[in-house]
Amino acid sequence: MKFKNAITAVRGIEVGHAQDDQALTGCTVILCRKGAVAGVDVRGGAPGTRETDLLNPINLVEKVHAIVLAGGSAFGLDAATGVMRYLEENKIGFNTGTAKIPIVPSAILYDLNIGRADVRPDSAMGYRAAVSASSAAPAEGNVGAGTGASVGKILGLKRAMKAGLGTASINVNGIVIGAIVAANPFGDVIEPTTGKVLAGLRSGTTLQQLKRMQARPATISNTVIGVIATNAKLTKPQATKVAQMAQDGIARVIKPAHTMFDGDTIFTLATGEKKADVSTIGAYAAEVMAEAILRAVKMAKSAGGLRGLNTA
Repeated sequence: MKFKNAITAVRGIEVGHAQDDQALTGCTVILCRKGAVAGVDVRGGAPGTRETDLLNPINLVEKVHAIVLAGGSAFGLDAATGVMRYLEENKIGFNTGTAKIPIVPSAILYDLNIGRADVRPDSAMGYRAAVSASSAAPAEGNVGAGTGASVGKILGLKRAMKAGLGTASINVNGIVIGAIVAANPFGDVIEPTTGKVLAGLRSGTTLQQLKRMQARPATISNTVIGVIATNAKLTKPQATKVAQMAQDGIARVIKPAHTMFDGDTIFTLATGEKKADVSTIGAYAAEVMAEAILRAVKMAKSAGGLRGLNTA
């Protein structure tokens, strides 16, 4: 069987998308029906999240049943409610004795400045994404949480480019590590082999523009949100460490990264099939995260007046 270069190469991980192609917004759900040990690292200065406190290693719940990535800024957090409804219907959740409560952390990105600001991912869209979830290699580019993603917005959308959603994976001696990411950063996406801007500000670079600007950049419309999944056996502290290390993948291909105008948030899911060294997993998590970000811009098509690299 051909190895999938996608997060769904990890057995037990499913991905579903739902979006409004006219309003240019959407959501992506990463399902783990049997539950997976989870961790999170929030690195950007303007995050929008749900249930991330639950993933603190000192807190009770060990496993989650889905992660939701969504557009719509804080409004998009509502998409997780629809995923919870789907999981409850399928009797999936944390058993409290009285009820099974699905554990569904989520993170959002800001896409209200492209398409329609009054249409955002909601519970119904989250439910549709969950229904569509499968173990097939997911679609990339202008789909799900990447539908309204853009890059290079320091001077506004007129100088920006279209970005999107990407996924990648690697098999390291039987340990599978995959990433999925919606790339909507403040900085430019850099081709690491050449150091040149692949997608971003269409005149100069964001770093150069920051040097010239005397006032604070007039933008809050940014964030990279994503998930690392692995078939390794990890504890909650180890899953959190992998999420921290995966953030290095963002810094390798986005300049600048983790600014006050970003809400960069990375989750880790560990399905617990194989014992593995956490440092090795974290190192390769950064690699696949970087690759997924590059794919997110390479697969993005032009939309909303923004040029995308995928013109085929």
